[in-house]
Amino acid sequence: MIGKITGRIDYRTVDHVLIDVRGVGYLVYCSERTMAALPGVGEVVALYTDLLVREDVLQLFGFQTLAEKEWHRLLTSVQGVGAKASLAILGTLGPDGVSRAIALGDWNAVKAAKGVGPKIAQRVVLDLKDKAPGVMAMAGSLAQAQGEEQVEVIETAAPPPVAAAPTSSAQAEALSALGNLGYSPGDAAGAVAQAAGENAGAETPALIRAALKLLAPKG
Repeated sequence: MIGKITGRIDYRTVDHVLIDVRGVGYLVYCSERTMAALPGVGEVVALYTDLLVREDVLQLFGFQTLAEKEWHRLLTSVQGVGAKASLAILGTLGPDGVSRAIALGDWNAVKAAKGVGPKIAQRVVLDLKDKAPGVMAMAGSLAQAQGEEQVEVIETAAPPPVAAAPTSSAQAEALSALGNLGYSPGDAAGAVAQAAGENAGAETPALIRAALKLLAPKG
């Protein structure tokens, strides 16, 4: 399995690029959004990749982030959604937009992608709604790993636990994910705090799922 490619762009078209990796050229198909973000011909690029293997074809698909690649894998697992439709959805919404639309059950946003009808859009939302928190948590963890500085902590004797415990990494990731969905900091913090209290020791995906239930419109 080819999971990542780093090389120089030899040429680019509307939907794919040819990447030269030490004299070997790889055709990599990308979403419209990813294509727009790639550098020009002659520049070096790194893409996460997914290899489609069929009897009559081998195709590589490229993604800027692991979250985008994971959404492609999940989208193409839905009946009726091929690689072309998946790239159309990712090109229209981006990985964060896909997370938002599926977590909130907004199939109309998915339907906005070229070639995706209402039945397929509804199926995507229904089939993948439980998967959205996991991808959102993965994206948040990667962002933190890339953006946070490592700080050495000198441990001292810990005081007895109190009711207002410091925010855990799972809660921080859940807050970040809900912020990306458009919830206000106050609403997100309240829902995450309540969800954490009702689900002690919950991992990030479970925490996001519980918080979304609390934030869902009542009635």
